[in-house]
Amino acid sequence: MDNYVTKLDAGKHWSLKVRRGVQMTLTDLSGGSNVGMVFYNPENLYERYNAPDTLKAQHTFKLAQGNCLYSDMGRIFASITHDDVQWHDTVCGNTHASHIEQMFGARNYQTDRNDWHQNGYDAFLVELEKYGLTANALPANINWFSSVVTDAEGNMSLRTPAQTEGKSLTLRFEMDTLVILHTCPHPLDSCASYPTGQVEISLTLAKPAGDDDECLNLCPENQRGFMNNALYYLGAKE
Repeated sequence: MDNYVTKLDAGKHWSLKVRRGVQMTLTDLSGGSNVGMVFYNPENLYERYNAPDTLKAQHTFKLAQGNCLYSDMGRIFASITHDDVQWHDTVCGNTHASHIEQMFGARNYQTDRNDWHQNGYDAFLVELEKYGLTANALPANINWFSSVVTDAEGNMSLRTPAQTEGKSLTLRFEMDTLVILHTCPHPLDSCASYPTGQVEISLTLAKPAGDDDECLNLCPENQRGFMNNALYYLGAKE
């Protein structure tokens, strides 16, 4: 199978092992979606996505096309090779059950079944449990499609959700990666009702990075990150 496509409604969660050389394209089908995501090395679950190193190494506060997503061992999990949004958050974290109740009202699965309101933190924990991981293993996460802006006083807020309708981004995986994700609301979501949109996830084979690759050449730190990956896989069969 050369490609795989699925769709996730808002408030869902998923996990999968993605091989290096595969690319994942996320598309916000309806606007206002948020995709929380973290990464782990499936061969060593202590190696995880590191938001501070990702931002510091590339001298940025946002994620966009050209950026790489670093592990806490200086390697690159994935590169952003295409991006229609050009501003994704990786500092605001997750919603918790108390946030969702305050934002959208109290609901639970026992009384509301599939109409209940899941939160990002618990969604991650459900998936982490499948791999023997607990809350202690949860790093700061990425929030795809969520563009955070600030006012003159430094207060943060989300841009208009409709701006992301139909937009997509593509991640090229540079390592074998355990991907944990959810489609729960962003902590700064100000909508009156719980989201009901869909996100499409497509997996295909990626073209290898060439010497002129945008992500490789964004900054010297990325070149070192790619070298760390090459050393990690030295002698491994393709």
